[in-house]
Amino acid sequence: MRLAEPVGIAAAALWLPEGRDRADRAVQEGRLNERHARDLGHVDLPAAVNEAAPDMAVYAALEALDAAGIGSKELDLTFHASMYYQGHDLWSPAHYIAHQIGAERALPIGIQQVCNGGSSAVQLAASYLTASLASSSARPHCVLVTTADRFTAPGFDRWASDYGVAYGDGGTAVVLTAPAGDEELLLLSIASTASAELEEMHRGADPFAPVSRGVRERVDMRVTKRAYLRTHGGEKFVAANLRGIRTVVSEALVDAGMHPHDLRLRYAVLPRFGHKTLRDSWLAVLSEHTSAEPLDYGRATGHLGAGDAVASLADLLRTKALAPGEAALVFSAGAGFTWSCLVVQAPDR
Repeated sequence: MRLAEPVGIAAAALWLPEGRDRADRAVQEGRLNERHARDLGHVDLPAAVNEAAPDMAVYAALEALDAAGIGSKELDLTFHASMYYQGHDLWSPAHYIAHQIGAERALPIGIQQVCNGGSSAVQLAASYLTASLASSSARPHCVLVTTADRFTAPGFDRWASDYGVAYGDGGTAVVLTAPAGDEELLLLSIASTASAELEEMHRGADPFAPVSRGVRERVDMRVTKRAYLRTHGGEKFVAANLRGIRTVVSEALVDAGMHPHDLRLRYAVLPRFGHKTLRDSWLAVLSEHTSAEPLDYGRATGHLGAGDAVASLADLLRTKALAPGEAALVFSAGAGFTWSCLVVQAPDR
């Protein structure tokens, strides 16, 4: 998406619980075999003990707002994206988060796009802010995006519910504004693409159930993916994944006014997937389309559900990874399938 002008990233935060779930313990318990543990490449992952998913979003939101120096009452919109169960059956976590942080004036909006929800929320927020620049109002506009997930028993096993991906608990937040000249980062563009026919990979041969987890007691994406592969083979997904990555890289760079080997491009920040998945499905194709250095923040966190891209923004800021004028590609992808790429730049002041 080409932005009329850059969107400001005032602050971003990643909030992780203190608990850790060790891979070697999962192997000892028979939840994970040693080969898969090596393929994933995580020693341990953040594991919430008492923290509910929406509360982790609240903690991240308060941290981001404080860092941005923006009060919750200044927010126009709040978006909340999640992948997994948020703690109540028929309820809006987006409204809960807005309530808890005191965003009384904001319109809370929930985003349900599985693992790509955070990027989708950022894209919608950027669209709103871009449109606000054309309005006659002189009032500054601010949007908060949060994500949070907690992958816990009995419904989910972070080590064994999927292939090539292990899941960490945590909350993320990013504060987006119309550009004011004092932003930590600038969002130059964001590109997304989808292959809707791949929704079957997470449906498989299962019937539609009347209640959540009505087919089996634990979420098991391995079962549905095996069913998909028996019917379609793996070539269709491999081709779609390559096409999706290529599309978002090329479109995001064009919209940002950059080329694949632009000297300003410092990093390609990877989605937080397992080591083997990144090696086999991401690194080769990225190397063909950009000279940006791959950056993997996911070894310590695992896949954060809807939060990978926002967490990567927070980590770029935390580590001061970009010098003034340098830019990064920030990736996410999720079931459906959808792929996104954000181009962000450190202001050259």
